Amino acid sequence: MSKSSRISFWLGRTTRQVIVILATLLSLVPIYFMVVSAFKSKEAYIANKWGLPTAPILENFVTAFSGEKFFIRFANSTVLTVGSVVISLIIACLAAYAFARMDFPLKRSLFNLFISLMVIAPVVLIVPLFVSMVQWKMVNTYQGVIFIYTGLMLPFSIYLMTSFFRTIPKEIVDAATIDGASNFGVFWRIFMPLSAPAVMTLIVVNALWVWNELLIALVFLQKDELKTLMVGIAALRSRNYVDIPATMAGLLIATIPIVILYMFGQKYFIRGLVSGAVK
Repeated sequence: MSKSSRISFWLGRTTRQVIVILATLLSLVPIYFMVVSAFKSKEAYIANKWGLPTAPILENFVTAFSGEKFFIRFANSTVLTVGSVVISLIIACLAAYAFARMDFPLKRSLFNLFISLMVIAPVVLIVPLFVSMVQWKMVNTYQGVIFIYTGLMLPFSIYLMTSFFRTIPKEIVDAATIDGASNFGVFWRIFMPLSAPAVMTLIVVNALWVWNELLIALVFLQKDELKTLMVGIAALRSRNYVDIPATMAGLLIATIPIVILYMFGQKYFIRGLVSGAVK
């Protein structure tokens, strides 16, 4: 390798490392702001927004979610997250197996339709969804919101699982078929055990989105006893008053379950994200 080539190689490598470090630091800035603000009083926050708390306090956590409301909203978020993630995962896995390993009319067209739905922003669907939910009497119900969340998550879920299923060698399927396994047997005994990385990725990504989602929960769950954690945090704000430390404390509490979920499945997460990228 010539001297100029070595210089270009090290220059490119150094540039990539600097970019990665800067991107990491930028992603950590909001987390730092959230954590330090959660332990400050309002006076300390106004005096120094970015500095470390000189006298950490816990009153903000009591203000953010106090008494029964915290547990009720936590339970509501848990029910919506678990219900929608589980249902969308089951449907996505079954549909992905059909797209990846079975032949049926309009297969490619249907798959392309699902892919195209990924580009539609949920906000443009709020009005037609609300009209439909009113007609079906599903406003202010868990079922209605879980139905909406499931539908919004299915396009990406089906795409990811289909890409992963296509990487499974055809020889394994042929061997199982020769041994007398049915389509469902191949799906349940071969595809699902091998798809742990993709399944864990879907669980983390979809749970993160549902747990932090605000707009749909705010529009379709209007009763106070049905509000979620994110709606509760938004309720801390009023026209003339914003308690930033209490809001940051609420966000910190809401972040903990997702961090725990990610730590539990992190060894599968990266493998699942790149599944289907190469073959």
